[in-house]
Amino acid sequence: MRNNSGHTFSIIAADVEIVGNVSARVDLHVDGKVQGDVTCGNLVQGEGSIIAGKVIAESAKLSGHVEGSIEANDLVIESTARIIGDVVYSNLTIAPGGQIEGKFRHKSSTTPNIARAAATVGKVADQLILGADSKVA
Repeated sequence: MRNNSGHTFSIIAADVEIVGNVSARVDLHVDGKVQGDVTCGNLVQGEGSIIAGKVIAESAKLSGHVEGSIEANDLVIESTARIIGDVVYSNLTIAPGGQIEGKFRHKSSTTPNIARAAATVGKVADQLILGADSKVA
């Protein structure tokens, strides 16, 4: 499929379950279930979807469940997201209600495992946005 900007993207529909790794050179939209690692350019994860494996993407917008590590330059954790795993990022946005249990590390950091966090952002709070100068303690 092609989006409005002419880029190609692939969809894993809600009724699809993949057992094995997924590697895409294009953007990927996941509404189904993936039991394996996901590597792609830009990832959009639907609210009801589950990824049980490592996620590596240039950018990722996560709304479902992820059980595994995540590495993305631009990472957005939506309010419905439930993440269990370590997170490596350049830019991180966590919407109110988003939950992450794992270690956070900025890509430019030379010290691994900067912080261990079990984060639940309240529904009333503003978005949490972390950039290059931010630290999580």
